Amino acid sequence: MSGRTVRRALPLASAVVIVALPLAGTAYAAEPAQSPGLIPGTPCAVGVKACVSLGAQRAWLTDGTKVVNGPIDVISGGLGQETPAGDFAVDWKDRDHKSGEHKTPEGLPSPMPFSVFFAPGGIAFHEGTFDRPSAGCVRLARADAELYFTTLQVGDKVQVKGG
Repeated sequence: MSGRTVRRALPLASAVVIVALPLAGTAYAAEPAQSPGLIPGTPCAVGVKACVSLGAQRAWLTDGTKVVNGPIDVISGGLGQETPAGDFAVDWKDRDHKSGEHKTPEGLPSPMPFSVFFAPGGIAFHEGTFDRPSAGCVRLARADAELYFTTLQVGDKVQVKGG
């Protein structure tokens, strides 16, 4: 062969197929991984005892690492009276609180049963109506408000995530 290159087509049956197989013991996630540092099923950080998503209008109670109640429906503040987003702690609680700022149609202080205050300006979790936005608080159905009141303690971390 005088310096010529001879090329031959190989039949398809002779082709070599390379397949990459996982090593034994390789684990695959069945669903997307939760962001590190978040309590699974919530948008909030590990260590938080109450978590609120303003965008979803949902809240959760946790033990700091996993959900113990929720998600539940909530109503937060309306335009000009938005519920503040951020990291807070339970400041104080009042089972039969009456608002010093807001009145009923009869002119009486508005009831805020099972209030758990957590942010400046008197922002609290409490029982309330779902027919309109609040004045900044996070309103809960009665059973949920009672549960938040009995579960959360002064100093517990609360995280409110924006829209």
